[in-house]
Amino acid sequence: MDSQAFTPVLGAVLPVVIIALAGVALRKANWLTEDADASLLKVTINLLSPCLILDSILGNKALQQAGNVLLPPLIGYLTVAAGIAVAMLFRRAAGSKSELEGKTFAFTVGVHNYGYVAIPLGLLLFERETLGVLFVHNIGTELAFWTIGIAMLGGPDAGEGWRKLFSPPVLAILVALGINFAGGKALLPEFVVTTAHLLGQCAIPLGVILVGAMIADEFHEFHSEGSWRMILAGSVLRLGVLPLAFLLLAKWLPCSIELKRVMVLQAAMPSAVFPIILAKHYGGDVATAVRVSLGTTIAAVVTIPLWLRAGAKILGFEL
Repeated sequence: MDSQAFTPVLGAVLPVVIIALAGVALRKANWLTEDADASLLKVTINLLSPCLILDSILGNKALQQAGNVLLPPLIGYLTVAAGIAVAMLFRRAAGSKSELEGKTFAFTVGVHNYGYVAIPLGLLLFERETLGVLFVHNIGTELAFWTIGIAMLGGPDAGEGWRKLFSPPVLAILVALGINFAGGKALLPEFVVTTAHLLGQCAIPLGVILVGAMIADEFHEFHSEGSWRMILAGSVLRLGVLPLAFLLLAKWLPCSIELKRVMVLQAAMPSAVFPIILAKHYGGDVATAVRVSLGTTIAAVVTIPLWLRAGAKILGFEL
């Protein structure tokens, strides 16, 4: 692989890693306490992320095409569902000792990181048109997360998942798409657009710092006797088998270049961190979620640049 072409990809991955490590360090130093997490997470989800979404979607020409509004959520949902189904086939080979462990393993493997790793990489590597399509794609991913995830982990019925779907970020996507189709930024005062831009720039750094702090909290669950088999199986599936399937789908599917870039970005992602929180809340096996999520996240520091470069080459676009 051409090292000169590889450098921009690595340069986009490393800042995300460093910011997450800053979150780990802040937690270890007790500068960012667990008591502060809930408040900061609410600020990030309810204010900063919607502002970033508005900034990315308003005036986005790619999202004036119906195909870039209808197809991405469908792909987001189906790829998560397919990933979970594939992982379920290998849950015993991963060393799952109970049905709950197996379901938690499959769910954590199947949900790629669609937020605080994918979004900053999208910001650094692609133009705002692709980032806007990524946010629309994430509606389908959120739907799969909150419905299939709750059902698998033995929580309440899927009705609660539907309510979770209508979160401030999802509502911001729907509102921004409506404004975009009606005329875009011209409908809003300039100070509103500028305010959304400034607040949106804070969303990713704060979100990634919080992810790093959560990783620090759960790291004690990462290693125990027999855990390496599960970590290895999860990494092979999430960072090997599923990315290849994503890239083949992106190559064969008749869709826009923006959506193809989103699919390449998602192909490269490790497991999401939020299955750990869902496992805690709905009675899943937390240790399994931690091992798969953290194991794939650590390995992804190496594999993300490789898959991004491979995807760009296969689909014929530049990074």
